[in-house]
Order: sequence, then C-alpha cells, then structure tokens
Amino acid sequence: MGGTAKSVLIVTAHPEPASFNQALSTRAASALRAAGHQVVLSDLCAEGFDPAAGWHDFTAAADPDRFHYQSEQANACRNAGFAPEIAREQARLEAADLLILQFPLWWGGPPAILKGWIDRVMAYGFAYVDGARFGTGLFRGRRAVLSVTTGGTPARFAPDGVYGPIDAILRPISRLALDYMGFEVAPPFVSHGVPRISAEDRAALLEAWAAKVTALAALDPPPGERPADPLSLVPEGAWSRA
Repeated sequence: MGGTAKSVLIVTAHPEPASFNQALSTRAASALRAAGHQVVLSDLCAEGFDPAAGWHDFTAAADPDRFHYQSEQANACRNAGFAPEIAREQARLEAADLLILQFPLWWGGPPAILKGWIDRVMAYGFAYVDGARFGTGLFRGRRAVLSVTTGGTPARFAPDGVYGPIDAILRPISRLALDYMGFEVAPPFVSHGVPRISAEDRAALLEAWAAKVTALAALDPPPGERPADPLSLVPEGAWSRA
C-alpha cells in the first residue's frame, strides 16, 4: 500500500562531492528516510564504477571465442556470473521500489558513467528479455524518476528554444530504457541553469525535490510485478541468434 515503507535506490553520476547533484541526492535521501523509507545511494564516481562493457563484466564466458554481449549477460544471469560491481548494483536495483537517477546534462545526455551503468547493470536476462517490454517489461510494478541539472536556462529548453523541450532530450533514458524495462516513469525534476541561480533558488529547488520524491514514495505501487525468473520467458539459446 502507499503508506508502507519503500526501498529507494538513488544513483548519482557526478564526480564532485560538493556539486548541486550531490546536494540533491543528499536532500532526497534525508527526506525519504525521515518519511520512513529505506534508501541506498550508489555514488558511481565515488565508488569508481567502470562504465565500459567487456569481458571483465563476467566471471566466466559462454563463448570465449566470440564476444556477444547479450549472450554473455544471459549466461551470467543463469550462472551468477556477473563481476562483483555489477552484481552489487543489480542487487540494489532488484530491491528498489523506486529508482532515482541523478545526473547533470552533459552534451545533451547523461555522463558516460551513468550510460555505462545502464549498459552493464541493466543486462539482458536481468532488466529485459525478448518479448517483455513497456507494459510487460520486467520492472513493472516499480517507479523511476530522473533528476537532472542543466547549465542552460529554462528559455533554452522551451519549445522554441535553442535546445528544445527537455522531455525529448531525456527520451533515450526515460522512454527507451526505463519505460522499456517496465518502470512507471514519473515526469523529470529539472534544475535549470544551476551555475547561474542564487543560493535561495538552489534551496528552493532542494525543498521542491524533497517534496516530489516523498510524494512519489508514498504512492501505491503501479500494477504488475517483476517475474521471479526473467530468463524463463525466453527459449534456451534464443538470445544468441544475433
């Protein structure tokens, strides 16, 4: 039910501990804990998360002669064969009712470390499989939200602005990753023009963000639930045909 305690995972992608991104993560965590929720922080830069995919993602190979990433991910799912940092992040994500991705907008997208987290952690067989997407995605019954900081002002992200609407810019993550995996994705929280705003405006953003995440955590879960064995939905060997 909506009033029950939730498990929340906050994934932060910013290298500076004193950044406003870190302040947003810290404020969200404190507000959620004060409301009785459990919060886990994945500070990717502080933890030295490697964004690059490769053989090092796995403790054993399904086919040592040809690197087919989805095949190796499926094999790791079946045999508990993910590298420790991936297994750690998957366990955190598996437990989360609400996922928060906190990041600055760099060159029209998230920092590489967050894109790498999505690539490596949201693996085939764990976060998605053939035939299970969007309304039937593996993470249905969970919510996600993006909290994004920009250097650009709101005017630059207006429909007639030089960058265009922020929703279109964030679509590769919100729609083509999280929504695809079955998450119910809330509208993003955008802190515009952070380098240009006053301390008072920053404080107001922190409080608005705290209010938003506590309201999200208080909601009843969306319909659906994650299957116990996602790979059971896929015929043996189907992932290795590409």
